Amino acid sequence: MNLDLLDPKLIVLAAVVILALAVLVWFYVRRRRRTTSGLRQRFGPEYDRAVLTHGSERKAESKLEDREKRVEKLKIRDLDSTEHERFSRRWESLQSRFVDSPKGAVTEADDLVSSVMKTRGYPVSDFDQRAADISVDHPRVVDNYRSAHEIALRIEKATTEDLRTAMIHYRSLFDELVQVPTIVDRKEVA
Repeated sequence: MNLDLLDPKLIVLAAVVILALAVLVWFYVRRRRRTTSGLRQRFGPEYDRAVLTHGSERKAESKLEDREKRVEKLKIRDLDSTEHERFSRRWESLQSRFVDSPKGAVTEADDLVSSVMKTRGYPVSDFDQRAADISVDHPRVVDNYRSAHEIALRIEKATTEDLRTAMIHYRSLFDELVQVPTIVDRKEVA
């Protein structure tokens, strides 16, 4: 079979194939950008941390998407008003003890945050997994949580300022975990 490279049919076919490939590449790139943008917006600083940890955007995005799927399968729930009140009172109590016993208050804050997470339905056995799970719903405070937990692990060597910082970080996550969801009334327009 003898191919004539100047045959108009062959030229048109090649042009159609090239155009189809270009369109597919364009759609792929557009989809990737949308995915990247969505994950950056959803995870905030946690996105950049994942990129550093995993070495590339693609791997980080895959891991973040895996986190989202994992958390979707969990039975995460809001606290009821009684639980909210009980945990809030416990926080106020431990916070008031900070002046007299900063190390004890930080240890108790770490335990209290874990208790709130457990009550809400987050698995709490492994800290790294716990932080990853929290990053899905609370990406803006997960770095605070990691920092506070790190201070709690080295509590005997921590300065008073470190302990104060840990309490502030635990408080930021605690506040998000116990917040009561706001219900928005929608009024129908006639």
